[in-house]
Amino acid sequence: MATIRRAGFGSVFEVENEKVGIGTTGTATNTVQVLGETKASNAIVSGLSTITTYQGFVDSNAEFGNSNVDINSQSGTLGNIEICHGDFNVSSASTLTSSVNELTVTNSFSVPTGNTNSRVHCHTAGSMRFNEDLGTLEFYTGDMWKTVNSIKDTGTRGRAVWAGGYDNAGVPSSSTSSIDFINVPTLGNSINFGNLTAAGQDAHGCGSETRGIYQGKFSGNLIEYITIASEGNSILFGEMTDSRSYGASGSSSTRGLYMGGDNPSTVNTIEYIQINTLGNGLDFGDLTIPRLCYGGALSNGRTISVGGGDSPVYLSTYDQFTIAAKGNAIEFGELIESYNYGPSGNSNTVRGVLAGGQNASGSPYYSKRIQYITLSSGGNAQYFGDLTQSSLTSGAGVTQTRAVFLLGLIQPANTDVNTLEYISIASSGNAQDFGDLRGGNNRAHSRVISPVSDSHGGLGGY
Repeated sequence: MATIRRAGFGSVFEVENEKVGIGTTGTATNTVQVLGETKASNAIVSGLSTITTYQGFVDSNAEFGNSNVDINSQSGTLGNIEICHGDFNVSSASTLTSSVNELTVTNSFSVPTGNTNSRVHCHTAGSMRFNEDLGTLEFYTGDMWKTVNSIKDTGTRGRAVWAGGYDNAGVPSSSTSSIDFINVPTLGNSINFGNLTAAGQDAHGCGSETRGIYQGKFSGNLIEYITIASEGNSILFGEMTDSRSYGASGSSSTRGLYMGGDNPSTVNTIEYIQINTLGNGLDFGDLTIPRLCYGGALSNGRTISVGGGDSPVYLSTYDQFTIAAKGNAIEFGELIESYNYGPSGNSNTVRGVLAGGQNASGSPYYSKRIQYITLSSGGNAQYFGDLTQSSLTSGAGVTQTRAVFLLGLIQPANTDVNTLEYISIASSGNAQDFGDLRGGNNRAHSRVISPVSDSHGGLGGY
């Protein structure tokens, strides 16, 4: 019987001796053509290059030798695959790997690729793919697609960066373009980072592991970005759909959102940008009601937006929606008390923490309460502890273990402060002094300047 050197669909069989079939002779260039259905029992095929269908095998086991198997066009069914020796390489777009318990690859393994829109067709937890739109690997958790972290920690992770606000260093007091940062794992005053393109307030921050985004009515409807690991001035990113203030922001590692606010009336608009690109904001969906969110945005694959409507509306409900999929928000639970502005906060991957806020009608009254939400389950917020002073807080910078709140207006008499206070997210207890934000007591004032953080809960584990 001839020894087969190569088998290929639509090509020829090349043999090394003069026997082609039973009782025949020939040369090494002779060919064998098989028309119709071919069946084999206990077949062992060496040097196999391409199989387009496995329906021809009657045995459930097939031994592949030292081969490269390209099954991009694979169809039909196959039982167990036993790899007895040699190398076994599976090409991209293969469905064969779903039935392989363990696959060891010595060089590389190509996963399926596609754009963001095509990923919604997969609903198997653990599935992995390369997102061509984002240029990143991503995997499906069973609920959502999450980006695989590929950022090397060079020792600068754990930063929180505030931008803009009031500055009372001059006479009279005016808005500032200052950008300042802290290292959340340490204690101390903020350090100069750079400047926004223009002075202003209400610069709401969100971002990825590497890039921080500021948007809001601090300079018309501009969106600006910074590189968190390095200091420097912000760079123009694009424009919001409209110019709004008193909104909230949140993000995953790839997508940033801005929610609610007023222009000049309170709105329920949600818009988004792709953090790794440049461009204008796009429509995402709507909150359940118009909200002055005032920085109350938490991230863990979903964003939670809290706060009330325009005065005299005070609300205790909060909304949530999934960042990876566009659509409207749904009501997710209730806070301990009702608010007009705020409270503001952030999260790690497990728990969202919120502090301060304006929580009574009449003369401005600010809360000192800190509360938390378990992100995976939602439900009503739980008491955590207290700030040292009742305050209209201006956002929180976080890592997986610590949140740092910036206090703004405090009681009594609407006093301005620039105090930074911190908590340990996993435990309960009162806030402690961290340091001060540069720029004097008017820096935070009543305008939110929520921070960018490179280690928040929406980034998949940092």
